[in-house]
Amino acid sequence: MCGIVGFFDRKNTTTQRTLEAMMASLRHRGPDAEGFYLDQIESSQVGLGHRRLSVIDISDHANQPMSFDYLTIVYNGEVYNFKEIRDKLIKENYFFTTNGDTEVILKAFHKWGVQSINLFRGMFSFCIVDKKNKKSYLVRDRVGVKPLYFYQNHSIFLFSSEMKAFYAHPLFKKSISEKSLQFYLHYGYMGQDQAIFDRTQKVKPGHYIEYDFLKNEWSERSYWNLTDFYHAPKFDFNETQSIQQLHELLIDSFSLRMVSDVPVGVFLSGGIDSSLIAAILQKNSSEKLNTFTIGFGNKNFDESHHARKIAEHLGTEHHEKMCSSNEAEKIIEQLPLIYDEPFADISAIPTTLLAEFTKQKVTVALSGDGGDELFCGYSSYLLNQNRFNKIANLPFKKLLGKILNKIPDPFMALYHTHYDIYNRYLKFKSVLSNEQLEEKYHSILHTFTQYDMNKLMLNNQHPILFSDSFSNLNTLERMMIIDFKQYLPDDILVKVDRATMYYSLEGREPLLDHKILEFAAQLPIHLKQNKWILKQILAQYIPNAYFERKKHGFGVPVNQWLRTELKYLLDKYLDPGKIKTQGLFNPNYIAKLKKSFLHSKTNDNRIWTLLVFQLWHEQHAGTHF
Repeated sequence: MCGIVGFFDRKNTTTQRTLEAMMASLRHRGPDAEGFYLDQIESSQVGLGHRRLSVIDISDHANQPMSFDYLTIVYNGEVYNFKEIRDKLIKENYFFTTNGDTEVILKAFHKWGVQSINLFRGMFSFCIVDKKNKKSYLVRDRVGVKPLYFYQNHSIFLFSSEMKAFYAHPLFKKSISEKSLQFYLHYGYMGQDQAIFDRTQKVKPGHYIEYDFLKNEWSERSYWNLTDFYHAPKFDFNETQSIQQLHELLIDSFSLRMVSDVPVGVFLSGGIDSSLIAAILQKNSSEKLNTFTIGFGNKNFDESHHARKIAEHLGTEHHEKMCSSNEAEKIIEQLPLIYDEPFADISAIPTTLLAEFTKQKVTVALSGDGGDELFCGYSSYLLNQNRFNKIANLPFKKLLGKILNKIPDPFMALYHTHYDIYNRYLKFKSVLSNEQLEEKYHSILHTFTQYDMNKLMLNNQHPILFSDSFSNLNTLERMMIIDFKQYLPDDILVKVDRATMYYSLEGREPLLDHKILEFAAQLPIHLKQNKWILKQILAQYIPNAYFERKKHGFGVPVNQWLRTELKYLLDKYLDPGKIKTQGLFNPNYIAKLKKSFLHSKTNDNRIWTLLVFQLWHEQHAGTHF
């Protein structure tokens, strides 16, 4: 696992010192080694930089950038089936001087070109510069486990694993994208191809960027899309066959993720996904597996006893830490440093604490991310399906929507009475106003509804957030696809990548192997609903009573803290004078929102979402209050 940076400069003004400064900003992603490459292709100055966290082939021979013939690569990630690909290349008369996957990727690209991506099984983001054909390729893995940002402004093209590296380049301009800001306020994170600053984007999961040095132009291409497999015919296996085939895929995928030359562990929450990973790996290992969990004194947020019980049953070497509220609170002001962009997922706090604790023992940690999106695990899926069905049967629903939109909302009165009811009312209006199921689902996911946005933003452009429709698929699958394409890569995977890499810990997601993804997409929905098929497999290792319980989120009582010991943060960062100086938000609306929040006991994430943005703005946007 590593950090990569680079530039293509048509004015030839970027110095080696600038490249080294960009690399230095990513030292946490790769503390073990660094390297850079400078060259000239046509009229462009080319610079590549790499920070290395040594995991496979930890010798100096595997350092990067790495060159072969007319190709040079900087690479972040793991291609787990590299030995299989290397054997194919050896038969094609290629020779290897290292024992890692970087050289395999480079020579596979040399042999098969960009089509070689389809051979790679793992998580990756890399840049390959092709000096012969005067092109460069920026490639991101199928799901988006590994990040890859890029920025173009006239003569300069930059790319990096994290956006903070761009700050070191004098031609990078910090200008907040209002469209991206609105997306953040709706969801609490940045969108799939968006970034908080103008002209800055992310390579989409399952895509690559081809940059042409002659034309100074880039084009985006897709090489994999899970939706294709949802549209394929469903498997006609019976239940026993389906369970057996998935079980074999899981064993294979999990075993591949144990390939490492450094210690490996597992994040164990006690839930179905992480328990399944720990169970299968421990069953197939002659040594005790290291498992890690953290707990909190507040019983509403603590599941450490569930993880402990499962670890004892499996016989793992379990490591547990109880975290105080003070430890969690200290992380809050570090969030902008860790995440680069506004990121309001409250579970980032315990995830960061878990990563810090785990790094004390191992260098690689496996997590159970993806199980809910693949196997219909969120309870909200069935709940929303029922809601949509009821609304669809309402008489005169269009007329009702128009009437409700013309009625002024009694904001303060409803908020004080019951915010949850008020919020549901706003989302009910949004659902009535939308025809497409995908639009209805998005409106339910919003933190700030469109009504809120009209009051909050000084310049609200009503961005189109989602245009794809999958009307020929099951309602549950349509929601799962949305979460797989948006929530999973832009929230969950961002959370885990930044938290782990901040402490130089490599995170791996074994459930997101593309062979599992493709298989799950073609399973009939009744086998996936509420993770039925995963539960059948897990029951072969652990008694049902250990995991058949209500699902809890991985969080901390932030709203409670903001009303008590952390209220000073609201007073400082949501000060009306500071809000007015920014010129982004309506200070009067925020003052009302803050007052209502402090006088209630509801779980309203809007204040937290605003606070996270303000903390980020002070550290990153060039405005110091």
